[in-house]
Amino acid sequence: MIWKSLTGCAAVLALAVPVIGVAQNAPVVHPDQWPAVNPPPPADPAIERRIDSILARMSLDQKVGQTIQGDIGSVTPEDVATYHLGSVLNGGSSSPGGDEFGPASAWVAAADAYYAASMRPQGDLPRIPVMWGSDAVHGHNNIVGATLFPHNIGLGAARDPALIGRIGTATAAELRVTGLDWTFAPTIAVARDDRWGRTYESFSEDPGIIADYATAYVEGLQGKRGAADWLKGPHVIATAKHFLADGGTLGGRDRGDAQISEADLIRLHATGYVAALNAGVQSVMASFSSWNGAKMHGNPDLLTSVLKRRWGFDGLVVGDWDGHAKVEGCTATDCPASMKAGLDMYMAPNSWRALYASTLAAARSGTLPMARLDDAVRRILRVKLRAGLFEAGAPSTRPLSGKYALLGSPEHRAIARQAVRESLVLLKNRGVLPLKSSARILVAGDGADNVAKQSGGWTLTWQGTGTRPEHFPGAQSIWAGVRDAVTAGGGSAELAVDGQYKTRPDVAIMVFGEDPYAEFQGDRADLLFDDTRDALGVMKRLKAQGVPVVAVFLSGRPLWVNRHINAADAFVAAWLPGSEGGGVADMLFGKQEFRGKLSFSWPAKATQSPLNVGDANYAPLFPFGYGLTFADRSPVAPLSEESGIDLSALAKPIGPLFDGGRAITPRTLQIDGANDSPQPVTGVADNGALAIRPVDRDRQEDAREVSWSGRSRGTLLIANPRPADLSRTGPLALAIALRVDAAPAGPVTLELRCGAGCTGKLDATKSLTALAGRGWQSLTIPLGCLVGADLSKVSAPFALTTANTMRLTLSSVAIVEIKGKAVCP
Repeated sequence: MIWKSLTGCAAVLALAVPVIGVAQNAPVVHPDQWPAVNPPPPADPAIERRIDSILARMSLDQKVGQTIQGDIGSVTPEDVATYHLGSVLNGGSSSPGGDEFGPASAWVAAADAYYAASMRPQGDLPRIPVMWGSDAVHGHNNIVGATLFPHNIGLGAARDPALIGRIGTATAAELRVTGLDWTFAPTIAVARDDRWGRTYESFSEDPGIIADYATAYVEGLQGKRGAADWLKGPHVIATAKHFLADGGTLGGRDRGDAQISEADLIRLHATGYVAALNAGVQSVMASFSSWNGAKMHGNPDLLTSVLKRRWGFDGLVVGDWDGHAKVEGCTATDCPASMKAGLDMYMAPNSWRALYASTLAAARSGTLPMARLDDAVRRILRVKLRAGLFEAGAPSTRPLSGKYALLGSPEHRAIARQAVRESLVLLKNRGVLPLKSSARILVAGDGADNVAKQSGGWTLTWQGTGTRPEHFPGAQSIWAGVRDAVTAGGGSAELAVDGQYKTRPDVAIMVFGEDPYAEFQGDRADLLFDDTRDALGVMKRLKAQGVPVVAVFLSGRPLWVNRHINAADAFVAAWLPGSEGGGVADMLFGKQEFRGKLSFSWPAKATQSPLNVGDANYAPLFPFGYGLTFADRSPVAPLSEESGIDLSALAKPIGPLFDGGRAITPRTLQIDGANDSPQPVTGVADNGALAIRPVDRDRQEDAREVSWSGRSRGTLLIANPRPADLSRTGPLALAIALRVDAAPAGPVTLELRCGAGCTGKLDATKSLTALAGRGWQSLTIPLGCLVGADLSKVSAPFALTTANTMRLTLSSVAIVEIKGKAVCP
């Protein structure tokens, strides 16, 4: 990377950015110590004059509307026209008509409707086309039939920037098919703690890989800056996210706090953004997270002084999902401080209407300076003009729109299959690989014939859950790829998830791993693989029968699987390969040499996180860059099967969960807000949605008072460090000792959480209201009353949620056996 100083027009433009407001208690930033980007081409005078003309004719209402982005689940085309909204998005679980599995044609029709509304004549006001943003993070992953590329963690192992560029180009084309023009990708986070639930969205723990990939991905999506089709035709607007250090938070907590020095912030987390800006990225998304306590959505030093002034970024800064709500003094519906800090467009999925009103009021009163509002609108208009949206016409009339054969086309699937081949990392091989296609092959494991599992989160739905095989037309499971390979080679293949074969095989392929998750729902306390389906037992049984075992491990991060590696003759880290399971089969049968190298260090203990190359006392099981070829032979000495974790406390599902003012180890007491991830509580805490503090019942601080503010949804929960199986005992119930100090002002839900996409629920409003003002009481809830719960994988046995005011004091929570008839409240 060559650092250059800002010069000429770019420097003048950058220095003209207004810096308004200072984040309270923000850490000190020294912009002159940050590397400079290569100077971009001078601003196009014709575009700037056109922006001046548009701004001069815009009403204040229209200016404010341009800075608001609402979710299509809560925004109609009429809303776009009425409020002059500058953008809409489809969130992870939003889709036209509310049908997550609807046809691509519905997306084109919806894009046309929003566009037409934005261009509807309104007196003398200029017409400004709306933009539609989408999380196309491993292909156009919201669309049934689209190509699903490997998630970023696998692509990082490929060490192939040119391939990344081709993936970006193919993704952009499939977005254009459905009428969309903006993707919230690439994620250029540097994941430094693999407990983070978004680790699989990161290419590597190494910022050098991130920088190389950021350049290739941005240019693949947007085209080359200066080219005639830059941002136009088959290309789309890209987004570098999440600015800054979302992968560096303490404990790997999603939306948490990166407690690092400014020097490490620059060294580890800035490099990818410099590369993305050098490639001409037109959008940067602010991170939910904080840096040393200062929320990124409200940090003018980083959003304005560094990003816009030091680096000369002249595109737009977009927020994340109500991320502004966590800025000091803000709510989801009122936050001028975020725009003053440098945000140009609020992502306000469901809060947009009230946020529009409060932002308009702030602009009228001068609380939000007109210079800052005009600068934000100028940036939004600049991106729209550069992308040719003013001349592009309705989405259905644009190049590639409606060419549905491009979704999951053979050419795009070939790129994805090659990406799968290059991303797999061979960790162990005792001579069993490559397999012979003429052999008798058993394919086992719950991941064998499961495209949803091999694709992970952000696949049709936010968490990647709730899908069925028919939702993946044209996709190929790993089993299907193996079957096709042996059919062509004269062998035979048998699928038996539980490993109970009908014909004795020559070799078994065991496909297993993590179930899909996304964002904070994938946060973990450690790196121990939760083998809830006993893949290890199946592998050991096959080995005892004399059947060689090849393990194919599906995961969004390195995990401690020493026992599984010991039980296998060959072990392949397949990550989350996406729709092309045939690429896995290609590698197992030797159609291509293994070339994947770890872009994340592999732990020797389940407690070994953070673990990054270059750290002091670096002692991984497999180091960064490790990866075997067929010619290599890994050591056959058994690995240690000591995980470093005592699981005995979870061995007894019956007993206390919370007592004496604390959660019973290893469980944790946590609070969760609508715009935050769950955070452990050890003392006093307040996340805006609810506040908690120790109080006395029978002895000092042996209970917790919890107050819900009613400002947004808040949850008090008791979490297991890993799923617990409560299904193998008799009927059980939650026994709760509490005092309801202030009755709930609205609905309250008692939940039992069982992983991504799995929640058991009970309306607890009447029960808690009946106990209000009656002092200490006991409440017993049979677990069978929590409808939808899967008791075999309980991640949080107790969670109390409301978006209304309520105050109660909690003394104890326990899981007890039910004696007699169970009655639901």
